[in-house]
Amino acid sequence: MDTKWAYLLGRLAVGLSFFGHGLVRLPKLAGFSNWMVGQFSKSFLPDALVIAFSYILPFAELIAGIMIILGLFTKQGLILAGMLCLVLIFGSTTIENWDALPTQLIHVAFLSVLLAYLPHNSYAVDKIIKK
Repeated sequence: MDTKWAYLLGRLAVGLSFFGHGLVRLPKLAGFSNWMVGQFSKSFLPDALVIAFSYILPFAELIAGIMIILGLFTKQGLILAGMLCLVLIFGSTTIENWDALPTQLIHVAFLSVLLAYLPHNSYAVDKIIKK
């Protein structure tokens, strides 16, 4: 099995997921923020925190996605994406949105595998920079 191609395929899939999440939310940022505030209205989280996070999240997802897709600062992109997932998991539990957890946990699992096998990240901008 060619682990370099397998790694690339996994990295691109995860990167596209984060990139797509951020990309579709940016044009409707205010609406996305309002939706999030509504979702968390019955949680103990303060509205100000939810509003701030809702405006940061799409940009962070987009940036993490670009980093992962390109393989540019791949480790940092994977960690950023993982941290976003952890915050989303915490948020989902505060509003008892158990349906969202499997998707979030699957993302974390894939990110963890990509981090564990980072030495196989051969088809990446990181490799060009290191030369």
